[in-house]
Amino acid sequence: MTTFNPCVTCGACCASFRVSFYWAEGDDAPAGFVPHELTEQVNSFYRCMQGTNSPTPRCVALEGTIGESVGCRIYHNRPTPCREFDASIDHSNLRCDQARARFGMLPIIQVQEVA
Repeated sequence: MTTFNPCVTCGACCASFRVSFYWAEGDDAPAGFVPHELTEQVNSFYRCMQGTNSPTPRCVALEGTIGESVGCRIYHNRPTPCREFDASIDHSNLRCDQARARFGMLPIIQVQEVA
């Protein structure tokens, strides 16, 4: 049995927050993995994903339509903040709920209760 992942129809987090991470996660550093050409420098120690350092952020790696069908074109090479971001599936994540609300979506837990 496969579990549906609500993130593939959402994408709100990828268009709500600056995605900052330690510079050495870039693939131009030894053992780095995030494509550096999709990042911009924040300061001497941090980079962010292009498009997220804006009042109206949208990660350059996000593909698709928010709230319908989305995907990350660098999913297997995404930075740590993306890997550690929890959707509000089994427990509430206020940041997930806030991002969804920006795009007129209910928190995932409420959607699951309605279904």
